[in-house]
Amino acid sequence: MESTSGLAFITGGGVVSVIVALILLTMSVLSWYFVVVKSWLVIKHKREVKAYVSQFWRKATLQEALQENKQPSPAYRLALTAVESTQHHQQYAAQSLGAACSQDEFIARQLRRTLSQEQATLDSGLSVLASVGSVAPFVGLFGTVWGIYHALTAIGQSGVATIDKVAGPVGEALIMTAIGLAVAIPAVLAYNAFIKANRVIMAELESFAQDLHTLLTTGAPLMIKLGSKSTNVTDIHTRVVNKGGNA
Repeated sequence: MESTSGLAFITGGGVVSVIVALILLTMSVLSWYFVVVKSWLVIKHKREVKAYVSQFWRKATLQEALQENKQPSPAYRLALTAVESTQHHQQYAAQSLGAACSQDEFIARQLRRTLSQEQATLDSGLSVLASVGSVAPFVGLFGTVWGIYHALTAIGQSGVATIDKVAGPVGEALIMTAIGLAVAIPAVLAYNAFIKANRVIMAELESFAQDLHTLLTTGAPLMIKLGSKSTNVTDIHTRVVNKGGNA
């Protein structure tokens, strides 16, 4: 039985087989790139969110909680959005926003917008993994079909159709399907893992956003400017939790 050494079974299929192999290689490189990058980002975001939320409620003032974060995290951006939207409403409500919506609703809208932006950031790159996971097997299958066709055509032209002449080229063509699966399976597993990890992060952010919303709509004074009388974040949060939001 004839055999093909190395990667000659790819070049033996002609230009189409080479193109299919290059497409699969590109898909594999892209998927593994996003696997590495997204893994690092997920770990980073989990640590940052957990650390900042814990730090936030330990600070004596809101300005301390906002100013000491050297590397802005998703939780920090939520806190900043909540504070800035509160200040914006207090400053311009008398002119126009007061007639449009209450401070409660305005803060909630801004927090939802920030949460949507953070969700989009977390989900970036996942479409590539999903595409690779769904398309790669079919690309490999196309390479197999083309390889079998090319092999059978060559055998037909030679006039020799014994089993040892057919089994080798056809078996080698099936390797393209295996390559397609090898590219797709890690992408699918990584996609599912990232979806689950992103849900955990978003659940923590949504919980923090609800706490921020409660904190800033209980009627407690909001002191942001340096030199102003401090607002004790820990005390306010304790009262919110113990009294159901009635600070």
